[in-house]
Amino acid sequence: MIYFELFYVFFLVGLFTFGGGYAMISILETEILSRSWLDSATFYNIVSISESTPGPIAINMATFVGRMQGGVLGSVLATIGVTLPSFIIILLIVSIFSKLLDNKIFNAILYGIKAVVVGLIIATACSFLFNSLVNDISTFNFDFVALVIFLSIILLSVLYKRKTKKAISPYLILIISGVLGIILYLIDSGFVL
Repeated sequence: MIYFELFYVFFLVGLFTFGGGYAMISILETEILSRSWLDSATFYNIVSISESTPGPIAINMATFVGRMQGGVLGSVLATIGVTLPSFIIILLIVSIFSKLLDNKIFNAILYGIKAVVVGLIIATACSFLFNSLVNDISTFNFDFVALVIFLSIILLSVLYKRKTKKAISPYLILIISGVLGIILYLIDSGFVL
């Protein structure tokens, strides 16, 4: 039954993923694509939409995927599934956290988890970079528009940081990326400005 599976999968994702939404993306990708709930291109589009909408990315992903697979009830169950483990864990941690702060084993576990979180975020970044630069893996069709946008944003960020000694606003990066994407897409598709 799809409703139980949606709840179960997103519950496991919420239970076994530490480090927030970006760390969850690689696990979500594995779980969602292995069940053929989405294809790879749709998955990355949903990730982009989930990142662009307000709220945590994992909750947005659960809501979108749940809706696509099981309608409104599917979205509710997937969303509850991904948030319930955090809720339970926070309740437990609040009740025993002060006792664990001085525990060397607990601190060692947290230290190990930090390394895994960094690895998951790096894997997600590499996967995103590859999937945004390659349109079709079967023909290895390289997306030069995405590369131009990516390099332009890096160049702009470096120049801005050098000039002002502070980082460029992420909001401004999103706006510039969107405008560049629209302009370059129109140029690439033959539309004359």
